[in-house]
Amino acid sequence: MKMRHRERMLRRLNRLVWVYRITSYTFFTLGFIVLVGSAGFRVNFTPSEPLGLWRIIEPDRPILVGDLVFICPPVNNEMREARARGYLRFGLCAGHIAPLIKTVVAASGQVIEIQDDVRVDGRPLPHSRVARLDGQGREMGHSDGGVVPPGTVFVHSQFPGSFDSRYFGPLPMDGILGLAHEVWTYAP
Repeated sequence: MKMRHRERMLRRLNRLVWVYRITSYTFFTLGFIVLVGSAGFRVNFTPSEPLGLWRIIEPDRPILVGDLVFICPPVNNEMREARARGYLRFGLCAGHIAPLIKTVVAASGQVIEIQDDVRVDGRPLPHSRVARLDGQGREMGHSDGGVVPPGTVFVHSQFPGSFDSRYFGPLPMDGILGLAHEVWTYAP
């Protein structure tokens, strides 16, 4: 009788130890993520730029064409639909959207033409073919182009599956969190 009681107690104790370990690992992992996130680190799982660990660096100068930036998209119907379709990940920007990692390819006053590809001030933008359908065969809208308005930037990624300004137009510069700096990445 005492043996059964002892075995039951050991099993319960064993379960409690495992619950304690799992809880400890979970809280440690969450704490680490919060600490790393507050230091400006982000993990990229999207096809827009290499996968891996990135850091947001506060610029010591104005943002220029050619800069790789972290930018929060505005909360509008277009971005909500993109989030619902899975083009945008969950994150800490307004609307619970993750910041985008994109290259600024045009600034205020530059002219954007969008047909089968993108042209900036009449020059073709490399790797800018405009997809008519997404990976699931759904029709994709695209930006009409035109002059980039004041206070906005046109952003782009050379990765084929990128969701960028080709599809939603210029983004407000006040959404820029900072320059994107690769820490440890892998480009498949």
